[in-house]
Amino acid sequence: MTVGYEKYHGTGNDFVVVDADEYVPDRAAFAREVCDPTEGVGADGVLFLALEPQFSPPRAVMTLVQPDGSTAAMCGNGARCAARWAAERTGADAVMLDTQAGTRRAEVREETVTIEMGRASFAPEDVPLAPDRDDPLVEAVVGDGGSDLDVTAVNTGVPHAVAFVDDVDGVDLGAVAPAIRHAEVFPEGANVTLAAPRSDGGFDQRTFERGVEGETRSCGTGAVAIGVVARRLGFTDDESVGVFPPGGRLDVRFRDGRTTLTGPTAREFAGELASTPEPRRIRHV
Repeated sequence: MTVGYEKYHGTGNDFVVVDADEYVPDRAAFAREVCDPTEGVGADGVLFLALEPQFSPPRAVMTLVQPDGSTAAMCGNGARCAARWAAERTGADAVMLDTQAGTRRAEVREETVTIEMGRASFAPEDVPLAPDRDDPLVEAVVGDGGSDLDVTAVNTGVPHAVAFVDDVDGVDLGAVAPAIRHAEVFPEGANVTLAAPRSDGGFDQRTFERGVEGETRSCGTGAVAIGVVARRLGFTDDESVGVFPPGGRLDVRFRDGRTTLTGPTAREFAGELASTPEPRRIRHV
């Protein structure tokens, strides 16, 4: 048995999108196979989307299954891709997305999608941090590469450990990040995000994602994490900041304590996959 899929990406953060009506008996196994860049399609996650077009605006229930088979409560770029997928099927320019982190409204303007990201939290119990921690600033977390990074912990739908450095490319993220991602202070793990100020007032970004267990070309919740941490630490007081992951540009806007994330999306191709593990015969259409 096969299922149809579509491939989308938001600033290089790429996803396989499957209609939730399609029968996939083991979503975790399916995602592990599909996301594999050698044996599958290659992606940063699989979005299972249940469209409810009878509402105004139309709604979609989004479930993100990551390459390791786990689920993530929220994904900024994934949500933007999901909104575009729903808009293309309904002709709407606004979509409501139901995620595990809450309901988010998206505005779709052709390839550009803006998604509400809610209110970030620095509360240790929300990140979450270990019970003995009462401050979101986690000092001198040591990575496997021997580097110390002072990180600020924040939840932007998922937990992030954000470190500001002089040059994001000057850090061996693959060596440093795993020890921080699995540090005892983060009982549920954390995404590890590096940021460096730019001369134009924006920030460069690199993120090692929990569940992907590697660096991705873009991370929407990480971009928002950079923005809210930068404001908390006094690095910016702008109402909107540009964040520049390797895959392009994202814009984070702040209003009344809440944030939105704006950036481009792209539909790459469609095809069919086996609905059970080992979906190795891939047909692009």
